[in-house]
Amino acid sequence: MLDPEQQLDKMRRDWDERARQNARYYVNTAKEDWTDEEFFRSGEQTVAEEILTDMINICQGKDPQQMRVLEIGCGAGRVTRALAGLFGEVCGVDVSGEMIRQARAALAGRPNARVFQNNGMDLGVLGGQVFDFAFSSIVFQHIPSREVIESYVREVHRLLRPGGLFKFQVQGDFTLQTSPEDTWLGVPFSDQDAVEMARRCGFEPRYRHGVGEQYFWLWFFKLE
Repeated sequence: MLDPEQQLDKMRRDWDERARQNARYYVNTAKEDWTDEEFFRSGEQTVAEEILTDMINICQGKDPQQMRVLEIGCGAGRVTRALAGLFGEVCGVDVSGEMIRQARAALAGRPNARVFQNNGMDLGVLGGQVFDFAFSSIVFQHIPSREVIESYVREVHRLLRPGGLFKFQVQGDFTLQTSPEDTWLGVPFSDQDAVEMARRCGFEPRYRHGVGEQYFWLWFFKLE
């Protein structure tokens, strides 16, 4: 059994290796040989499906161009780039230094988007910045530790403005064989697990979608 520090180190090493092998495939396994155009279009599709359909909850009357947005698990910048076309400022974090290197190349020419390597469980690298909205897609489903995921949720609470939304997705499929050492198939959450985590971390778990499925979406609103 790995201790927390060893687990984080393994996550970092595994994702660096995946990024060196084929970053775009491991970010989005729909294709192995993504062109630039296809890869970034898939990020636009994620934003179209998960952001543009939900602007009332996300913006709450704010102008998107006046909003600062946080993305956890930015990978090679696929979704970050699309977010930067919609919102005023975007900050992304990722545990993999190699992913961050590729993301910075992808974001060249987009001065309103910045990415940082973090330690894999908190957002200390961002200091005390305040964000209007936080987002994470196809990231937590790879994390093998509920403690690490909850640490992220607490950190988002620390940086999110009161009333702001953290929209993210976790693994919800309990039929999968997971392991604390597996950095591909992450730990699953039941509906009750998600609700209890939200309340422990100071959020209202207002909506959930996909209970029992691989893509279990959660809408956590920071309590006023």
